[in-house]
Amino acid sequence: MIPRTLFSAEHEDFRNSVRRFYAEEIVPHREEWDAQQHIDRKAWNRAGELGFLCTAIPEEFGGAGGDRLYSVILMEEQSYAGDAGTGYSLHSDIVAHYVNNFGSKEQKLEWLPKMASGEVVTAIAMTEPGTGSDLQGVKTTAVSDGDDYIINGSKIFITNGYLCDMAIVVAKTGNSGEGSKDISLIMVEASREGFTKGKPLKKIGMHAQDTCELFFKDVRVPKKNVLGREGMGFVMLMQELAWERLMIAITSIAGAEAALKHTLEYTRNRKVFGKTVASFQNTRFKLAEMKAELAIGRVYVDRCIELVLNKKLGVDDAATAKYWCSDLMGKVIDQCLQLHGGYGYMLEYPIARAWIDARAQRIYGGTNEIMKELIARTL
Repeated sequence: MIPRTLFSAEHEDFRNSVRRFYAEEIVPHREEWDAQQHIDRKAWNRAGELGFLCTAIPEEFGGAGGDRLYSVILMEEQSYAGDAGTGYSLHSDIVAHYVNNFGSKEQKLEWLPKMASGEVVTAIAMTEPGTGSDLQGVKTTAVSDGDDYIINGSKIFITNGYLCDMAIVVAKTGNSGEGSKDISLIMVEASREGFTKGKPLKKIGMHAQDTCELFFKDVRVPKKNVLGREGMGFVMLMQELAWERLMIAITSIAGAEAALKHTLEYTRNRKVFGKTVASFQNTRFKLAEMKAELAIGRVYVDRCIELVLNKKLGVDDAATAKYWCSDLMGKVIDQCLQLHGGYGYMLEYPIARAWIDARAQRIYGGTNEIMKELIARTL
């Protein structure tokens, strides 16, 4: 495998701490949290206490002031641990960056320290029952009423929605007919009258990740809760979506690497017709193919991470990474499950859980079909 050159010794020390945290404080609760369909609040508090939330947010606003490599490490270690329940990356690396990049100083001081400590859990409410990847088609409205907006609408498939204390809501604040100019981002506290949450949704996989519907009925929110300026929501979403899509590529490659590691261990120990599964030519060739494809994917993703650090990652590059790596993850994990035989279908084996959890990677962050459309527009 080509050596990685992104991380310093300090980064690797951080990685060891994160790995220990997942092994000791997250993985042992997996079945309990799967059953209740969300992780415990104490897991958020503990992550904040250890400095694992908002690592790339400036220290003056309660963050660790690190670079985004710390975020990459957290995402990779979550994938290596086989955890699909903690919604830390959405909170720390999507919501927190909207607040930090576009919020006023007052908004940053109000929210970011509490987000970094785990006192507050956040979500971003984009997707609607009738609107998925097409963000310009949102139906949720925020109608001006003096110094307030009155919000009506609903959102679906919202990560961290059930536990969230605040959600950034994508809403229409205008009627110009040009969808991109009518959208704003508004921070809505969960305590506001008329803001209600559905029960956690029953998903195929990722059972411990709290995902629910959010409903807004005449929710009154002060205009000071708008991020940036009214009508700038779509522009802000486009600036951050490239990073969100790269995050999916990062977790896809790491998750597939973990699946290959489990499969190597299994095939070396499992015997069929008196010899190990790993000794058959078909197995060796499959393992070789997966190693080669993951090595290529890893190099591309690491290069994209370098571009993020230099603020040069293009929308088409991020779309390429998201589409290709999540497709590869699905392919690799499916082949790994096949090499486990009947045991691959048993949930006690990590590969079975990985196979179930991986399916969403090709859907959220914009479906892979939308990614191809974005890439095609650049040709």
